[in-house]
Amino acid sequence: MKSIILLFAIFSLISAKDIRVAVAANVSYAMQDIIKAYKMKDSNTKITTTIGSSGKLAAQILNGAPYDIFLSANQKYPQNLYEKNITKEPPKVYVKGQLVLFSTKDLNISKSLELLESKKVKKIAVANPKTAPYGVATKEALINAKIYKKIEPKFVYGESIGQTLIFTLKAADIGIVAKSQLYSKPMSKYKEGKDFIDINSSLYTPTKQAALLLSNKDKAREFYNFLFSKEAKDIFRKYGYIVND
Repeated sequence: MKSIILLFAIFSLISAKDIRVAVAANVSYAMQDIIKAYKMKDSNTKITTTIGSSGKLAAQILNGAPYDIFLSANQKYPQNLYEKNITKEPPKVYVKGQLVLFSTKDLNISKSLELLESKKVKKIAVANPKTAPYGVATKEALINAKIYKKIEPKFVYGESIGQTLIFTLKAADIGIVAKSQLYSKPMSKYKEGKDFIDINSSLYTPTKQAALLLSNKDKAREFYNFLFSKEAKDIFRKYGYIVND
């Protein structure tokens, strides 16, 4: 409750003309570029983002946090908010996310999921399926690959896919992360095929990420519509997302 009260106190200081966006962790880098692109059209509107796991952001919204737009890592949380009449605007899919196996260690990444059973791999960073949609996709992939139970004791859980990437970089031998995270400038030194490899998409359902418009502000509507523009789609593609034309 204290955290919700604090949120209200913070948001009350923000101009009613500004846009407040709750952003799933995996979208954070792409969102920086999208905001820059939008600012080329409208430099006067301030856009404030809050980054976190989709589950926690949805809980904040349900408890009254006054975000204008919610960019989730799945469809479930926005749909639940819509069904609870938090907004009259139905959620809309903006991208589909993919999983990759990623390591900074000297491992043969080409072995893909088979590598996770190796004795060289003692800690595997994965997103928590209870709080992160990419965690749900990860669990599905590992179950379908018939290795989930074998490697579960090695798991180091990240609350969000963002935290999972941090654990992969600093605390684990390898991790399963969102492909989009590896296309940011800080991660450009890591190369596909050497440091990361796609996980076979037949093993899981590519994560449909939905956006939800929460307020009736004109500026919020304008930015929400921009998320589905050709310009924004090109940016999402650059970050490894699947985007429909």
